[in-house]
Amino acid sequence: MLRVEGLTIRFRKAPRPVVDGVGFSIGAGQSVALVGESGSGKTLTCRSILGILPRGAEVAGGSILFGQGAEAVDLLRLSKAGLRDIRGSRISMIFQEPMSALSPLHTIGDQTMEVLRLHGNCNRAGARERCLAMFERVGFPDPVRAFRSYPFQLSGGLRQRAMIAMAMVARPQLLIADEPTTALDVTLQAQVLALIKELQGETGMAVLLVTHDLGVVANMADAVVVMRAGRVMESGCCADVLGRPLHGYTRKLMAAAPSIPETTCAHGSGAVRDPILEFHGVAKTYERGNVRIRALDGVDLCVGRGETLAIVGESGSGKTTLARLAMLAERPDPGGRLLFRASAGEPPLDLLSAAGPELTAYRRRAQMVFQDPYASLSPRMSVGEIIAEPLAIHGVCGRGEGRERVRALMAQVGLDPAWTNRYPHAFSGGQRQRIGIARALALDPQLLICDEPTSALDVSVQAQVLELLESIKRRLGLSLMFISHDLAVVARLADRVAVMRAGRVMEEAPPAILFSAPLHPYTRALIAASPEPDVSRPIDIATVALGAGRPDLWPEPFRPTADGAPPPLVEAAPGHFVRRAA
Repeated sequence: MLRVEGLTIRFRKAPRPVVDGVGFSIGAGQSVALVGESGSGKTLTCRSILGILPRGAEVAGGSILFGQGAEAVDLLRLSKAGLRDIRGSRISMIFQEPMSALSPLHTIGDQTMEVLRLHGNCNRAGARERCLAMFERVGFPDPVRAFRSYPFQLSGGLRQRAMIAMAMVARPQLLIADEPTTALDVTLQAQVLALIKELQGETGMAVLLVTHDLGVVANMADAVVVMRAGRVMESGCCADVLGRPLHGYTRKLMAAAPSIPETTCAHGSGAVRDPILEFHGVAKTYERGNVRIRALDGVDLCVGRGETLAIVGESGSGKTTLARLAMLAERPDPGGRLLFRASAGEPPLDLLSAAGPELTAYRRRAQMVFQDPYASLSPRMSVGEIIAEPLAIHGVCGRGEGRERVRALMAQVGLDPAWTNRYPHAFSGGQRQRIGIARALALDPQLLICDEPTSALDVSVQAQVLELLESIKRRLGLSLMFISHDLAVVARLADRVAVMRAGRVMEEAPPAILFSAPLHPYTRALIAASPEPDVSRPIDIATVALGAGRPDLWPEPFRPTADGAPPPLVEAAPGHFVRRAA
């Protein structure tokens, strides 16, 4: 279906090509994964297939043959009109960043229907029907509402589902998937991967998959192409490349890939003896017109001093809402309480009634590392200005001392202090996340709230950021509230894990207990859905479908009561809580 031969791409005035002699082929119904760190040339290779290279980049050599037999055409020599006929209908692409790939001025439904209206000879009613059917297949909880929504009205995970639906609705012959599940939780990721495989079986669609998740590669790919610095380091059958890697770079990627260990080390006992932050009966309701959305429903949680509490769950479970409440970026519904203890043994501060100096002091002691290192840094400020901004806002020190503290913070997170005058666009994703961590550490906080801080990073950079967070926590005695949908990352970092779904805590325990003996069907689904870089251990879709499905289909003790109320959160064993009938 696709044959890439000797592909070379360079930027004007660059001393060497950014993609240098890359070659691979994909057969009908086959999946090939492009693997490598950020900057290895994976995305440029994919964009060259569709003729959408960024400004300044140009193909300097090679060929890209699409189609079979006598119908094969060289996409690099096709006219613009010929490429437009193929793009979206015969070849489609799932882009990595849905917020920048989707039009903010058009509804999700109109953008998805456009593909069918341009290429599918569909009237509006027929296109709408096919779009709603695809929205349901990619896991939208309310396809009609999603159809009417604009991108800014959806979460990152829902926007990614829209991108996937848009790429697949026309049933292309070749699907290019550039990090298609990065923003998705593991249960939806498992369902989307199963959907792509299902469509492959139905239509013989070929898939070119770009990913840094070797677990996804093991579950999806027939063949793997490992790239580094624009060149192919190793390629071959998936079982051979992942099971018996020959190149040192491939072995390095395999070593950096996180996975849930068979026996997880117990970091804590499950009991919180010295809480620094407490949530008591916290609820949060949003109103959109006549619709009331219950984002949090009676959450009780504690973050212990010096410990890491990990909060896991799928998109829409309330994880980020909980983080925003902890930062007082939003206020909970009346009746809930948020308590903070700056020092052990002292009376707690009621954050919801705090004001003036008390509130300012808390905002210094609690800082946040955001999910997206691209959107969370101002492009108009230098790195030094970004890191120094909290110092200036709180009047911590003068300009001269501030410059020294900025340089020390950059060194602390592994960045060259000489880079203070550079701007964010000059840094990679992993380096930008380090800048975000340095900014969060500027005020010497006691509590660090990390909202998916490694989800957008490739495996080797992710490992570096996790090592950085671990060393900072040990050195500074920080408390961490760590939000993630990656259970392998959680197993490495957490002292306790809280599993959330639909605004409620479903299960809570130390990782050694939770991952070895999960009780709730939803927790079991999360664990079963976590892909591992081992072709002999595929995702268990049946377990995922049961736990991630409707609560009324769960086993009897875990189902809601007749009036729809959830069962209580009970202590099944010391430090192990689960939501089930007593």
